[in-house]
This record gives sequence, C-alpha cells and structure tokens, in this order.
Amino acid sequence: MSIHTKIVDDFVANGVDFITTVPCKQLAGVIDEVDARPGIYHIPSNKEDEGMGLCAGAHMGGKRPAIIMQNTAIGVTINTLATLIQYYRMPLPMLISYRGELREPVACQVEMAVHTKALLAQMNIPTYHFHKQSDVAELDNILKYTFMCNKPVAILTDANFWGGYGDQ
Repeated sequence: MSIHTKIVDDFVANGVDFITTVPCKQLAGVIDEVDARPGIYHIPSNKEDEGMGLCAGAHMGGKRPAIIMQNTAIGVTINTLATLIQYYRMPLPMLISYRGELREPVACQVEMAVHTKALLAQMNIPTYHFHKQSDVAELDNILKYTFMCNKPVAILTDANFWGGYGDQ
C-alpha cells in the first residue's frame, strides 16, 4: 500500500468526508488519492486561510473536515485558526508539508520552516512531525484525538518522509 493510500484510508476510517487542499508538490500524491475517493467531498482552495473557512463551514454543516496544505502559509492562517477554528472548538486535522527542512532544495522555503513549530506551539496546537514513513502509523490515533477533543492538530510531513526531492 502506498503512503498516499494509507493516509487517505486513515482519513476515511475516521469519518473525514470533506477535504480542502492547497497545491503542493510533496502532497500531490495524497491530493490525487483524495480526488479518487467518491466518499470524500474535495474542494481545492486558493489559500490556506480560505480553506480553513471552508472546513469551518463543512463542520457546521455536519461534515468531518481536514485541510492539506504547506507550512509556508501558517503565518496567514493564524487569525483564522485563533478566531474561528479554536474559538469555536472545531476539530481540524491539518496535513502539512513541512517545507524548508532537511533536504529542501529551495532556499526561500527555509525561513518559514524556522518559525512553523514555534507558531503552532504559541497557539497551543498539538503538532506531530512525520520524518520517516513508518511515522504514518500514528495518523489514525492523531485523527481520533482531534475529533475527541475538538481541537486542530498539525501533522508536519517533511521531505524525508516523502522520499526527498529526487536527490537520493
């Protein structure tokens, strides 16, 4: 089973039926897998904060949402996370490509990587860092946790998790 299939299988097993995505090369396989699942309502989004608003609306409409995005936009999501997702105690799994970490070939991605974990910690958002593909075994429990406690969680997936950028 591919890592992309495992991730989407865990989403489905935990009742996630609405996913919004913002394009990212690292996450392309997961996004393709989401598209292939008839039980998931997939809405691509232009911006991460817009996607969170879509997830909030889906949650209020009785859906179980998730967002798939890059860490480089964490900064623009702070207000939406605090004043909408956290304030109204909405569960929101955030599968995030952790750009700018080890093996990153694009220098401008590094600056946001330096701040990603600190921003999430400042907001008291539980954060899990997947560095090895075997780390995906924890995803099912992470999803159960977010829906149990009605909180957003961040799952950071770095280049090593995805197999690098063809530099191996």
